[in-house]
Amino acid sequence: MASNNEELPEASVQNVLEQDSLKWVFVGGKGGVGKTTCSSILGVLLSQVRSSVLIISTDPAHNLSDAFQQRFTKSPTLVNGFSNLYAMEIDPTVEKEESVTSDGMDDFLSDLSNAIPGIDEAMSFAEMLKLVQTMDYSVIVFDTAPTGHTLRLLQFPSTLEKGLAKVMSLKSRFGGVLSQMTRLFGVDEEFGEAAILGKLEGMKDVIEEVNRQFKDPDLTTFICVCIPEFLSLYETERLVQELAKFEIDTHNIIINQVIFDEEVVESKLLKARMRMQQKYLDQFYMLYDDFNITKLPLLPQEVCGVEALKGFSHHFTTPYKPSLARGSVEELENRVAALKEQLKDAEAELEKVKKGKQKI
Repeated sequence: MASNNEELPEASVQNVLEQDSLKWVFVGGKGGVGKTTCSSILGVLLSQVRSSVLIISTDPAHNLSDAFQQRFTKSPTLVNGFSNLYAMEIDPTVEKEESVTSDGMDDFLSDLSNAIPGIDEAMSFAEMLKLVQTMDYSVIVFDTAPTGHTLRLLQFPSTLEKGLAKVMSLKSRFGGVLSQMTRLFGVDEEFGEAAILGKLEGMKDVIEEVNRQFKDPDLTTFICVCIPEFLSLYETERLVQELAKFEIDTHNIIINQVIFDEEVVESKLLKARMRMQQKYLDQFYMLYDDFNITKLPLLPQEVCGVEALKGFSHHFTTPYKPSLARGSVEELENRVAALKEQLKDAEAELEKVKKGKQKI
């Protein structure tokens, strides 16, 4: 553990922005911690230092459209107000349903997906990656689904290998029967056994190449987003351990919705929350003393729309500092003014109650 603050890594995402070799940036964590906002702002910041940026949402909830207040589809769309920032939203389930009528081998693949859980998503993801690889983007930011889905996404290469092994096993056991049946029912060669194997092997090649890139720290990094609470800390620890198992680089954590110690807090509830948060913040720094940890303040409003995202983005590159420090002249003057206002409101309410009783 670092002995003092000077030895801690920089408390920002500047290291990600400065790593020119990065091709893939994953943003993930527990549901409801602000992953989409963080992905959107990272996209905005990267667009200032890269030639072209694509943000892909793989979360079925698809909040990317809400964050930018612009409708996105499964095709890359230029974000309003930018010349080099694009966004798209993919849904593996929908992609699979839409492709049913276009490919004669989908019934077989559907049966296969039932035999091997997750292979349908893996194949949809492979198709999407094949599409993305043909596009010339400098960097791609993934706004991922909650942790469990993300970990499944990282397991897709092995899922596809299992799928292929299953097909090869079926071929070796029932190859003659399958060939006779396809001829008997007049199935075209393009939808036959060879075509199915070719499609699976083609996807496996794509996913293995991408998997190789994912394991290269010069090309890929994973940014964990969390909030200072027990469940989020636990989920982040699980995510970091799984990423290490998959050999995927991660050295950035964004802690969102922080109530800062120096912030002027009068509410008993907020003070209690602040004490609770501090306990978990200490644990984050103890567990991840070699990570770049960025703390973002809890806001009274949502961060929606391009201007709001741009306005909040400076907290990602410059550590947040509260506008007022407790005990300063300005803070005390503000507190006195607030107390006077509260007293005035209370007196007005008391006057109303007195008048009401007099009428009775």
